Amino acid sequence: MDRLRAMELFLSVSQTRSFSETARLFGISATAVSRMITEFEDGLQVKLLLRSTRQVSLTESGQEYAAQLEGILWTINQAHTSITAISSAPQGRLRVHARTMFGQRVLPGLIARFRQAHPEILVELLLSETKVDLVKNNIDIDFRISPPVEAGVKRRMLFHSQRYLVASPAYAEKMPAIHQPADLLQAQCLAYYLPGKDHIWHFKNEAGVEDIRFSPRHLTNNGIALLELAKLGEGIALLDDYTVYPDLAAGNLVRLLPDYVVSNTTFEEGMFATIVDSAIIPAKVKLFLDFVASQVAGEAQRFALPK
Repeated sequence: MDRLRAMELFLSVSQTRSFSETARLFGISATAVSRMITEFEDGLQVKLLLRSTRQVSLTESGQEYAAQLEGILWTINQAHTSITAISSAPQGRLRVHARTMFGQRVLPGLIARFRQAHPEILVELLLSETKVDLVKNNIDIDFRISPPVEAGVKRRMLFHSQRYLVASPAYAEKMPAIHQPADLLQAQCLAYYLPGKDHIWHFKNEAGVEDIRFSPRHLTNNGIALLELAKLGEGIALLDDYTVYPDLAAGNLVRLLPDYVVSNTTFEEGMFATIVDSAIIPAKVKLFLDFVASQVAGEAQRFALPK
């Protein structure tokens, strides 16, 4: 029996909960899928699946085994990919995930330029407001605005950044003067939604750290929406410097309290490229990371990123 194929079939059934769907994905019959997994269970002497006329479910042993197989099979696939890359030019699909603001404001221009130099690599860009599980979602690179803390991954800091307090010129003219953080309590503030978190901005200068707790005028979990609300004059927003710089340069926004370092989370600001911790980094991953790093090195260069 092909043990590796049996593992792949079992993992697919555990994810799809369907013998027929797995059969379709692998181009074989559902009967063949069921027979191979049964033989595999017999060899292990462990029941992995519970079968009925209506559904397929996992036993407790099956759940544990499937969780372990995800990482094992991912590592095997990466090893094959890496060995292939040694003897040929990097090619194929590169799955990239990023936070929405970085993904919309920065990455498209970089991907376009990278694609011109490496047309054999297809960059698949996925955006959301949360980090992803690299293995479960088959992601090669996750661009994060905070350093990863989970096991099994490693990071590369691409650049340090700051967050700026910004508002439209029209709103800045009509709002009360803002000379210090406490003055923000008299203004309309726009907040990024962090589940389970109060709305607090942290300010730091040579005198120390000061926290300002406020009630937001608008609340959203999307950075682009936050930027647009600020440009429309709805209040003051806290956004990453590289995402607001074009609007600051164009006069669509003004910066407030520039003498303070500001954050709504921690002061370790920047962009982190996160990949699975593996002895061999696929050539296409390294190539793309090196390209992005070369384009964002230094404040002046990343503020001039292609849009």
